[in-house]
Amino acid sequence: MKKYRDKSPEEVMKLVTIEIIERAIKLGRKNNREIFISKTSGGKGVNVGELNPNTNEGKEALEKFLTPIRRHYTFSGLGSPEENNSINWRVLNLPYWRRTLLLFQVGISFFLKGNPFKNKFYRWMGVNVKKGAEIMQLVWLDHFRPELIFIGENSLLGAFTRLTVHAYEGSGKFRYGLIEIGNNCTIGAGTGMGPIQIEDNVRTLPGATLSPYLSKIKSGSVVGWNPPNVKEPKETE
Repeated sequence: MKKYRDKSPEEVMKLVTIEIIERAIKLGRKNNREIFISKTSGGKGVNVGELNPNTNEGKEALEKFLTPIRRHYTFSGLGSPEENNSINWRVLNLPYWRRTLLLFQVGISFFLKGNPFKNKFYRWMGVNVKKGAEIMQLVWLDHFRPELIFIGENSLLGAFTRLTVHAYEGSGKFRYGLIEIGNNCTIGAGTGMGPIQIEDNVRTLPGATLSPYLSKIKSGSVVGWNPPNVKEPKETE
């Protein structure tokens, strides 16, 4: 998406959050629901009606709420699926046409090899992919909001790696955040992560799970686990 291109993670996070707030105000009025946005995963937060960017008072309150920009936000108050006036969190996030397009694009991306065309394809989806990055087959980049994913120069994402920028917590509550992978990183095959900040020259071992255990990984780190002890069988005479 062009409007997210060449912007910092914080700028993209702000744009995305304002877009969701605007949709929340519109859908909340239509369904007669109060929707809240919080800076933490557990807080009740602020009624989105107070952050309406189309009014002077709301615009001022919104700017204050988004200063400084957080790495993740939580929306709540959408209601459970069985409620007549509930709001589906997917609908709140994106319009139908883009949700459908992203599902189609993600399906195609699974089978593309790690080459410059694949990087261009991900950029078309909205992912921020820098020069020289390699993304192997069957990597899953979250279609919730691809623009919240940043992959640095010359970084490698091994096969079956999973990058998830959102989490639905039930009862009409979901959170989302930024994933930043620095330059010259090697993300081992099967690594799973949620919102996180990975600095340059980081290596993860195959199958590592980073989030929610880690929110930031410092430059030069190797992330994995100690291999299990192996007890050799006794030899029989």
